Amino acid sequence: MKAFSIRCDNPVLVAQFERPHAMLSWSLTRPGFAVASRVAWLYVRNDDLPLGLDPVRFLKERMSSMGLDDAVHLMTSRDIRKHHVAEASAGPATATCLATVGLGNAARVGTAPTPHECGGTINLLVHVDRPLSQAAFVEAISIATQARTVALVDQEWKPHGEVVTGTGTDCIVVAAPPGDPEEQFAGLHTDIGAAVGRAAYDAVMLGAKAWIAEHGA
Repeated sequence: MKAFSIRCDNPVLVAQFERPHAMLSWSLTRPGFAVASRVAWLYVRNDDLPLGLDPVRFLKERMSSMGLDDAVHLMTSRDIRKHHVAEASAGPATATCLATVGLGNAARVGTAPTPHECGGTINLLVHVDRPLSQAAFVEAISIATQARTVALVDQEWKPHGEVVTGTGTDCIVVAAPPGDPEEQFAGLHTDIGAAVGRAAYDAVMLGAKAWIAEHGA
C-alpha cells in the first residue's frame, strides 16, 4: 500500500493520506505538531511575492481559495511537476519521501545571511509507517534534515565557492499514523532512522541533480 496518493494540479501539489496523520513541521501556516490528512505545496513565481508581502497571510488565503485550509502548507518556486519520490525500508520500518528541490537561494550553514535574487527551496514530506512519540518525531525530523544536507554536500556543488548545505527557506514535514504503542526512538541507530535517512537522501539527491542539470553547474 502506498503511503499517500499524489495529485499535481498547477498551482498545487497535494499528498493525500487515507486517514488523518500526526505531523511535525515548521510550515509557515501550521508549524509544530498538527493532525492533518494532506500536505499541500503551492507553486509561486518570484513576482507573486513582492517586497513587503505577508507570506503567511498570502499562503493561507491561496490555500483557502482552493479548499485546502486543513492541509499542512508548503510554498515553492520550484516547478511542482518536477517532484521526486523515494522509499526505503530498514527492518520492519518503511519511510517514503516526497520532495521538491530548488536551489535558487542555496547557502552554507554558519555563513552570514545574504540577500538572494531568485527563489528556490527544498520542501520534504517524510512519511513513517508506524506511530511515533513526540520525541521520535523530533529525532525523525533531525534525521531528515541531516539527509537533506548530506545529499547536497555529496553533490559538491559550489555556486559561491563553498559546498551548499540547504536553502534559506527549506521546510520539512514528518508524518506518521496515529496508534499505540508509539515508537519512542527514531535516531541513527534505529530502523526508523535508517529508513527516514535513506528515503530523504535519495529524494533530495534526485531533485538536486535535476535542478543543477537544468540551471548549470
